[in-house]
Amino acid sequence: MNICSTICIKKGMVALSTQREDIFDKEEALLFGQDEAESCGCSVIHEDVVNDVKQHMPPAKDLLELANLFKIFGDFTRVKIVYALFRAEMCVCDIAALLGMTKSAISHQLRVLRQARLVKFRKEGRTVFYSLDDDHVSTIFAQGLTHVAHDQY
Repeated sequence: MNICSTICIKKGMVALSTQREDIFDKEEALLFGQDEAESCGCSVIHEDVVNDVKQHMPPAKDLLELANLFKIFGDFTRVKIVYALFRAEMCVCDIAALLGMTKSAISHQLRVLRQARLVKFRKEGRTVFYSLDDDHVSTIFAQGLTHVAHDQY
């Protein structure tokens, strides 16, 4: 039977239901940020759309790497560091002074960003300068800033 179903998350459990009321009452739906406009009122899966998306879906490995990339941006300190490097190449001491953090804390976050290939470094004497790894990182970050600044209404 082809039906549009709603996947609802309640108290850490995932349940598949054909009617939202089976899982949520109206108060819980509002609490979880869902409203009537979010539910699908159709009774038949749009097979042509589903098949097209399935055919073009990237491999799971690629989607997992993308999810991990976005996880890196989920940390406020790392986002501030990426913004700083979006504006200018900087050394650890300068980033630490800018963010009011220790050099050790900054170095730890830079290591995470470097492992994710978001930042790179170069040495000049005893000083290590960090910058964004490539134009892709700048583009992702700029698009994110544009998105959050975009007027939603």
